[in-house]
Amino acid sequence: MKSFSIEEICNKIKGELIGYTTTAITGPEQIEYATSEQITFIGSKKFAKLWDTSKACAVIVNDDIDLLPTENRAVIKVKNADIAMSDVLDMYMPVPPVFEEIIHTTAVIHPTANIGEGVRIGAGCYVGKDVVLGKNVTLYPNVTILDSVSIGNNTTIWSGTVIRERCIVGSYCIIHPNATIGADGFGFRPSPDGKGLVKITHIGNVVIGNGVEIGSSTCIDRGKFSATEIGDGCKLDNLVQIGHNSRMGKCCIMAGSSGLAGSVTLGNGVMVGGGACISDHVTVGNGVQVGGCSGVISNVEDGKKVLGLPAVDARDALKQWVALRKLANES
Repeated sequence: MKSFSIEEICNKIKGELIGYTTTAITGPEQIEYATSEQITFIGSKKFAKLWDTSKACAVIVNDDIDLLPTENRAVIKVKNADIAMSDVLDMYMPVPPVFEEIIHTTAVIHPTANIGEGVRIGAGCYVGKDVVLGKNVTLYPNVTILDSVSIGNNTTIWSGTVIRERCIVGSYCIIHPNATIGADGFGFRPSPDGKGLVKITHIGNVVIGNGVEIGSSTCIDRGKFSATEIGDGCKLDNLVQIGHNSRMGKCCIMAGSSGLAGSVTLGNGVMVGGGACISDHVTVGNGVQVGGCSGVISNVEDGKKVLGLPAVDARDALKQWVALRKLANES
């Protein structure tokens, strides 16, 4: 089990140590559940009162929060407790799954595949014709990479993921278990005889930038004509749906169970809350925040925050909700 002194942790996060603890700190934990051998963090003043009853031997806090150390319990002040705690979590990161064979004997690799230096391929993986795997790519067991896919350096792909033909994945990406990249888009039209549906062929692909993280069971559909694009630095939670021909700018965030319909355009730095949906052919500007469970059906200008179904300016949505509550109470 890893353990660190309070000085080692303080030096790592470049904080200001107030008080002291001699305890060997065995890990970080949420403040309500921390033991006397663990460190915790507080990033908001509303949680400061929990320090008095917590068993944690140390706490990392924003520098605008006034907390006092107690006997053998220390406080570390930093500019941003969330970022500092991320650095602490890195210190305690467990060893990842071990590859006893760099390329497992049960992996099926087409002879035309180009396998870069330092690539690791787990049991039961399939790597198709003309696939290119950059340096230090890791495929955990049972990953499927179909023909003509290109994957950049230092990308990690977890078990159960399927990347279909001709898709492109950048460098330093993380794709979590059971994600699907490049499935057909959801395109159907009524048949001319009125007796069924005609499937619309999708001949495009998916292009994923650098430093992208894609959550478990997330689906990114291939473009109908060209590419569905995910910009550099985007982070997609679990169970996110990206429709065909959608385009995401840089550093967008989409929380769990949110989705984009077909041909949606997101600017840079867009934040989409959990369960929110954006209708087809809608453009969402740079820096927009979409509240959880909202439904966006029209274009949104840069920097706006929208809520509700249909989504409107957040301030207007809150006023509407207050008015509805008053009306309900009066009836």
